[in-house]
Amino acid sequence: MQVTEYTGMLRDDAFKGKNIIVTGGGTGLGKAMGTYFLKLGANLVITSRKLEVLQKTATEMEAETGGKVLAVACDVRNYNEVENVLQQTIEAFGSVNALVNNAAGNFISPTERLSANAFSTIIDIVLKGSVNCSLALGKHWIKEGTPGNILNIITTYASTGSGYVVPSACAKGGVLAMTRSLAAEWGRHQIRTNAIAPGPFPTKGAWERLLPGEMAAKFDFKNRVPLKRVGNHQELANLAAFLISDFSGYINGEAITIDGGEWLQGAGQFNGLEMVTDQMWDGIEQMTRSAKGS
Repeated sequence: MQVTEYTGMLRDDAFKGKNIIVTGGGTGLGKAMGTYFLKLGANLVITSRKLEVLQKTATEMEAETGGKVLAVACDVRNYNEVENVLQQTIEAFGSVNALVNNAAGNFISPTERLSANAFSTIIDIVLKGSVNCSLALGKHWIKEGTPGNILNIITTYASTGSGYVVPSACAKGGVLAMTRSLAAEWGRHQIRTNAIAPGPFPTKGAWERLLPGEMAAKFDFKNRVPLKRVGNHQELANLAAFLISDFSGYINGEAITIDGGEWLQGAGQFNGLEMVTDQMWDGIEQMTRSAKGS
C-alpha cells in the first residue's frame, strides 16, 4: 500500500505539561520533531547558533500549533551556553522533562581531503555537543531528584561505519556509546536515554550542501532502500515522540533504526560514493565553499 498522508500517532494531549529542549531545532528534522511535540501539548525550547533563524521558526511554530516556543541561541560546543539554555528553560517553563540532542554537522568528502580542523569541528558539534547537553541536563535532574529523558539522533552508520563521512561516523558512534552507557548508569535516577538511527530523511538545506548540483540526482537514496522511498519527517517525529513519552517508559538504552531497511541492503549510506571521480570531488568542494560563503 502506498502511503500518501502522514499523521501523528499519539493522542493530542500526550505531552500536556511537558517541557522539551530540541537542539538544532530551527530547521530540518529538529523543526519537524519540535512542531509535533507542540501539537501534542508540550512547551518547546529550540536552540542553534543562529538566533534569527530560531526566532523565525519559533514564530512559525507558534502560529501553526498555538503552543509556546522559546528560542535560545546556543553553540552546543560551549558548556556555558548549554547551561544558559537550561536556566532560560527553567525560568520560562519551571522545569524540563526531555532533551533531544539533534544538533549536527557533516562533510561528505574523501577523508584524505579533510583538514584536522574539519574533522575536529564535526566531532565537537556532534559528540562534544551531545555530551555537554546530556551532562548539563543529567546533573540538573539528579540534583533535583526528578525523572528525565534524553533522546539522541544518531544515524545508521554509527553502528556500521561509512566511507566519505568518517568524522560524522566517529562522532555518531561515540553518541551511540554514550546512549547505552548513560542508560545503564542513570537509569537508577529514572533518567532514560535512547537514540534514533535514521536512514535517508532529506532536508532541503542540509542535503543540498552535502550533495550539491547533479550529485543529488546521480546518488539517489531511494535506490538503496528496499521500500524504494525516503523517509517522511512525520514518521521520524512519531518515533521521537513515542520514545520521550510515558508510553515508552520501559525502553532504555535502545537505538532504534528507522530507514526502510536500507542498512540491511547495504551498510554505510555513502559507501557508493566511490563512483565519484577526482574531478567531480573538485566540483563538489567548490560548490560547498560557495554555499558557505552565501
